[in-house]
Amino acid sequence: MDEFLRFRSHFPLLEQYTYLNTAAWGVLHDGLLEWRQEHDLDYLVGGSRMKIGALSLLEDTREHLGRFFNCPAQRISLVPNFSLGMNLLLEGLRKDSEVLTLEGDYPSLTWPFQSRGFSVREVSSGPGLEERILVVLSQSLVRVLAVSLVQWIDGVLISPDFLRSIKDRFPELLIIADATQYAGAFQLDFEHSGIDVMGCSGYKWLLGGNGNGFMLFSQHAEKEFQVLSTGFNSANTDLSRKGDIPFSKRFEPGHLDTLNFGSLNYALGLLEALGMDAVDQYNREMSLKVRQSLGNRGLLPDYIAEGGRHSTIFNIPEPGGRYAHLKAHDIVCSARGGGIRLSFHCYNTENDLDKLLEILKSAP
Repeated sequence: MDEFLRFRSHFPLLEQYTYLNTAAWGVLHDGLLEWRQEHDLDYLVGGSRMKIGALSLLEDTREHLGRFFNCPAQRISLVPNFSLGMNLLLEGLRKDSEVLTLEGDYPSLTWPFQSRGFSVREVSSGPGLEERILVVLSQSLVRVLAVSLVQWIDGVLISPDFLRSIKDRFPELLIIADATQYAGAFQLDFEHSGIDVMGCSGYKWLLGGNGNGFMLFSQHAEKEFQVLSTGFNSANTDLSRKGDIPFSKRFEPGHLDTLNFGSLNYALGLLEALGMDAVDQYNREMSLKVRQSLGNRGLLPDYIAEGGRHSTIFNIPEPGGRYAHLKAHDIVCSARGGGIRLSFHCYNTENDLDKLLEILKSAP
């Protein structure tokens, strides 16, 4: 616990607010701010010489991601954000592919399928979700399952173990996962997850700031997607490699910013210093405490209050004026899905939960 309190002390914003909004943006670590300032100071005095020298940061970040998620570096693409990576990916998917998604899932995951005219089926979230997914997969010709590992509005968690069991049962199924609301909050072993494509933006639970994201690919995915995007950076600025572009580099046609990806690299190191096993355990325990406290007050639907494992994202009712009341008392959260979304990370404490519960007593 002392390590997490020390970690918390590096986020000045947490001294001013009760920050329950990592599902929108992770907050800035003071060490990362110092690194970013030093990076740009070097650019100020070094210009192109500094930028050329800093390109090694990109490969350092790729390799770091590989260690962090257990994925070979050559099957990792660096992208500015999940949304762009997802759109590039679907340009290489067969147009006759039938797709299964979750109703109400994150638009940047579902809209790219719809805009390209894919045949899309949806299953509703809520109680019995895993059973409904299995029924559809067993009774149809679905080729792609696309899900967010954590649902962005209510925090429902799709267990990687469940996806692994699906992959074992339907080995030809392509599983695409948006891990933006999962990665950094919980551990994930990509190689043993059953996921074929995992995309993620780094500005939420990974605490890496904006402008960085990544895509991880299984060997199966590299065979099934025919991605044609390319550019000089795809060939590592080597003219002779125009006809020899690795699959992962198809997602990197242009230059990548060393400030943004160096920030992600730095943030991964912060979480590793804590230990992702410890972060995972801390957030699981926090999830249980928050769920019990909100559930006991009738603020959660039964399927979440009494269900299995949940994330650290929760959505409570907004009867009118409650969100404004929380905001007026310096509790930072988000209005989502007609309710109020609250999200807790490893820099949050039980004191933050107690503050929330106390303010809710006087809220509408």
